Amino acid sequence: MHAMTDLPRARLAIAAAFLVQGLVFISLTTRLPRIQERWDLGELALSGVLLMMVLLAGVGSLVAERLAPRLDSAVVLRAGLLVVAGSVVVLVLAPSLAVFVLGLAAYGVGLGIVDATGNMQAVALEHRMGRVVLPSCHGAWTLGGVIGAVLTLATTDVPWSAIALVAVLPLLASVAPYLPRDHGVAATSTAIPTSADGDVPWRAIVMVGLALVVFYTVDTAAATWGPVYLDDVFDAPEGLVALATLPYLVATGLVRLVGDRLTERVGAVRLLRVGAAIALVALVVVVAAPSWPVAVLGFTLLGCGVAVVAPLSFSAAAALAGRDADPATRQARVDAVVARFNQFNYVGALLGAVMTGVVGAGSLRVGFAVPLVLVVALFWLARAFAPADDVVDVSAGA
Repeated sequence: MHAMTDLPRARLAIAAAFLVQGLVFISLTTRLPRIQERWDLGELALSGVLLMMVLLAGVGSLVAERLAPRLDSAVVLRAGLLVVAGSVVVLVLAPSLAVFVLGLAAYGVGLGIVDATGNMQAVALEHRMGRVVLPSCHGAWTLGGVIGAVLTLATTDVPWSAIALVAVLPLLASVAPYLPRDHGVAATSTAIPTSADGDVPWRAIVMVGLALVVFYTVDTAAATWGPVYLDDVFDAPEGLVALATLPYLVATGLVRLVGDRLTERVGAVRLLRVGAAIALVALVVVVAAPSWPVAVLGFTLLGCGVAVVAPLSFSAAAALAGRDADPATRQARVDAVVARFNQFNYVGALLGAVMTGVVGAGSLRVGFAVPLVLVVALFWLARAFAPADDVVDVSAGA
């Protein structure tokens, strides 16, 4: 076991990986109207490109599942960050649509690897510290997104090629001191593919995963289509379309940064149900908004409502996977489960990015009815999150 003094440095490194991932992702999504114009893409063509990226992110997550047990999640996380850095340069500086698509494809794979291994690192940290830390880790992702959205607002007039400088950040994050594997896991890691399936309560984990699908449907719809919604439906000033994303991210980030304490005080189940009610009201405001400032208010409220769904989903899944196991076996099993659980992320992203665009091809008001209907399921699914309330107990002895 590594000394407790290593954990603060590892926590900062993990937070940095989340922050960089959020910054790069939102830097790209808030520029979708500009990307559409640059490559003359319609809504359906853009949906197709996003579909490819989401599917390849799922592939990246599967790659992480295969590699992390053998190489350590810290090593695979570094590799994923390097893929993200290289792909951003390619897709921004692409001389043709074909090269842009190739760069976006590579970015999708890198996105999946970093998503999976970043959450593996955060879950391992949570277990070693014996307290809730995933909401604040995801809060770092959101803070990165806020910075990315602010950068978009501040750089609307810069040459397109200058955006490639964003790639420097994942490059720097790739050398951070991430959490090394517990001693003893390496000896059992080769057995992970078989042992991980045998003792994992997948039915319970799938229930939690469905909530993650709902969250990413809502989140990706807001992040991907929010700026386009303000641009198309309300004809908002071009320099302000990123406001669909920025207040949403600020609200999400603020709730996540206090999410560790909120979860410990209120409990995951109750917190999720209150959030679901807020999200439902928020989406009604977005769909029925008479003007773009009202829609922005709806997106902001939405961020407050859904903020803790994703981090608590990973906490609950890891708690379910890691029960009744020694620390070495638990980390091996949890790493495998987190990578597979991360696939729910992309199912939700698929619904949010692609279905919202397809259903809303005529009007994005109709498109945003997709997350509006799905968010109701969180009231029922919240009961599956009881294990997240027990994370400290589950972590005892980690």
